[in-house]
Amino acid sequence: MEGNGPSDLDERYYAPLTVVVSPEDDGKAVRNVLERRLGVSRKLLSQVKLTEHGLTVNEKRVYTTAPVSAGDIIRLRMEREESDDILPQPIPIEIVYEDDDLLIVNKPAGMIVHPTHGHYTGTLANGVVHHWKERGEKVRFRPIHRLDEETSGLVAIAKTGYVHQQLSEQLQAGAVTKLYLAYVYGIPEPRSGTVNEPIDRDKEQPHLRVVTPDGYPSVTHYEAVHVYEGDSDLRAACVRLKLETGRTHQIRVHMKHIGCPLIGDKMYGPGELGNEAWESAAGRQALHAETLGFVHPIKKEQMEWRAPLPPELRSLEQLLKGGADAAKV
Repeated sequence: MEGNGPSDLDERYYAPLTVVVSPEDDGKAVRNVLERRLGVSRKLLSQVKLTEHGLTVNEKRVYTTAPVSAGDIIRLRMEREESDDILPQPIPIEIVYEDDDLLIVNKPAGMIVHPTHGHYTGTLANGVVHHWKERGEKVRFRPIHRLDEETSGLVAIAKTGYVHQQLSEQLQAGAVTKLYLAYVYGIPEPRSGTVNEPIDRDKEQPHLRVVTPDGYPSVTHYEAVHVYEGDSDLRAACVRLKLETGRTHQIRVHMKHIGCPLIGDKMYGPGELGNEAWESAAGRQALHAETLGFVHPIKKEQMEWRAPLPPELRSLEQLLKGGADAAKV
């Protein structure tokens, strides 16, 4: 049939998700098989079934409730989408990993992940959309998580609705490894532990977050990996953190709560009591998303990526080492 050739399908749809019906699924509805085998959500199925080739059994269009037989081939095809509301810009982006389904980038500090009111250009999204356009790829920008503007490090971006759904579920289930490095004032006591304190907006300053009894559950695990103890009254530490929840400003709020605010943090730092040289070296909050890991939704393999410290945090580290006796904990 004209217009239904492989090249036309490739141009209109992403690569299909394919399932061969097993004997144990004989007689079940298509949607039940896809939910069990691929974890496809009802919402995604409801979108896919509206297109001509979105949901087929043996290349024939079917309803989600259609029964299937052992040996049948189910194909789920998602239409290609673009972020038409995001302006492509030739902004340099550091790509750590990319395949047909996923993009991992190392975001620099000072860059917003997604356009917001008043910040329509210069974002990570603008650079990524331009990158895809240059490659001739028709893809919609779907970040799995975000980092604060002044936080550097790894960000995962899904290239299809299915991958976004799968990774979002892994994130909600706590199956995504996210490790951060932070340089903080003071030395945490104990040197490793968990901050389990609820967080919510500050009622007097809504743009800030605070620990409050009626806030949302928030859990941060930390470990001081280096401590810097010099002759001055000021001490510092390099802390590795793992998030169990993902509240806005969670690390910054929790570290301040235990008396170890981040160096360079203008919102939650020590203010005038901070060290001017340390603040200047960092130039921003000293927080870096160092490690990211999860099961690849398509490859079904556990994958992990690491991003080295950016130059400004390496400079801060050298300054701390030079002004204090650094000890690995």
